Amino acid sequence: MEEMIVEDIVKLLEQENDAQLKIYLDDLNISDVEHLIDELPQYAVKFIDTLSAKRAVNVFRILDFPTQEKIIKKLSGNKLAELINLLPPDDRTSLFSELKGDAVAKLIVLLPAKDRVEALSLLGYEEDSVGRLMTPDYVAVKKDWTVNRVLSHIRRYGKNSETIDVIYVIDKDGVLLDDIRIREILLADPEAKIGDLTDRRLIALKVNDHQEEAINTFRMNNRVALPVVDDNNILLGIVTVDDILWIANEEYAEDIHKIGGTQALDEPYLDVPVFELYQKRIVWLIVLFFGELLTIFAMSNFEDQIKKVVILATFIPLIISSGGNSGSQAATLIIQAMAMGEVTIKDWWRVMRREIVSGIFLGTTLCILSFCVILGWQLISGSLAQPALIGLVVGCSLIGVVLWGTLMGSMLPLLLKKLGADPAVSSTPFVATLVDVTGLLIYFTMAMLFLKGVLL
Repeated sequence: MEEMIVEDIVKLLEQENDAQLKIYLDDLNISDVEHLIDELPQYAVKFIDTLSAKRAVNVFRILDFPTQEKIIKKLSGNKLAELINLLPPDDRTSLFSELKGDAVAKLIVLLPAKDRVEALSLLGYEEDSVGRLMTPDYVAVKKDWTVNRVLSHIRRYGKNSETIDVIYVIDKDGVLLDDIRIREILLADPEAKIGDLTDRRLIALKVNDHQEEAINTFRMNNRVALPVVDDNNILLGIVTVDDILWIANEEYAEDIHKIGGTQALDEPYLDVPVFELYQKRIVWLIVLFFGELLTIFAMSNFEDQIKKVVILATFIPLIISSGGNSGSQAATLIIQAMAMGEVTIKDWWRVMRREIVSGIFLGTTLCILSFCVILGWQLISGSLAQPALIGLVVGCSLIGVVLWGTLMGSMLPLLLKKLGADPAVSSTPFVATLVDVTGLLIYFTMAMLFLKGVLL
């Protein structure tokens, strides 16, 4: 946001010129007001209170939850009631699901009886289900209606709908038959029956589906809105693309946190208390700490070999880091592919075959590179005993470790998905720790194979 705008707003606030402040705020875009609240968070309540009701709602719904919560706590009673009543049902549900029980109870009282029942109904669905995203504000028509009657219906009720880009066709029992774009209705013969315009190529979401299913469905079908039905195909509501974009962003952020080996943050990083950051991160660090203890245990079993051929210890970081890096690469690629719907559990054998080939190629490349480095080291320093054998040990170990790392990294996310867990939990630090232990076993097995009777 331009500094001039912020300076002008600050002057109006200092002068307590509320009338001019309202005019200034009403001339700004909704996104500009949001940025203004980010710049001057101490005046967030003042800005929302000054804006007209509809503009205040449009600004409030795009704010992050911590800011919304602060505003709710300090906003005057009348303005708060106005705000909560004008919030679209899906945004209201999202807000209520984040708030604590007593705060929700106080806000629900502000709603009319009908909206109160609706809010409680939406809150009855699982937290990450499509039901929590849907809004009951849509336009539905009957299949035997004429286009003229449909247009009259839209003029009468369309202003209360979340979107009129798509109209939903139902039967007398509320069963969803099809959806139809408004463009097709506008271009049709006024006396045509709406049922004659449908193509029966219906795409709908199930109310109890996970929100990730909705994200994938929107991604594959290029829709601005999709209907939500129950097990009997009764139309319950719709989900719009703006909500899906919001959820997709949250899911992406959550997966990135998990891939990095930490629990997902519920608020922006700078708003999270330091002790909460500690709590989010310490669990994984403890798990990984005990995992690395297995590495120490593995090394202790090969103490005699290390004492006899000290140079073996020099290459341990190279071996375990190469395995961890290859595993992390594979895990990141597969988790991303699964999130995009490109890979499913059924594709496990195809993934495994590809990763075996990739692992062999990657490992062989590092094998040749390490062999050349060790021979070059010998030429420069002349300090290595049996450099060719040492090169073979390191090189063959790299092939084994990198191959194992790629298999672990690619299969773990699929296995976790099969078990019903989040694939992102197979975070890169977790894969790296597992590969560290097995990498040492592979390395010293190769050492025993090539150096036994020579240096060991």
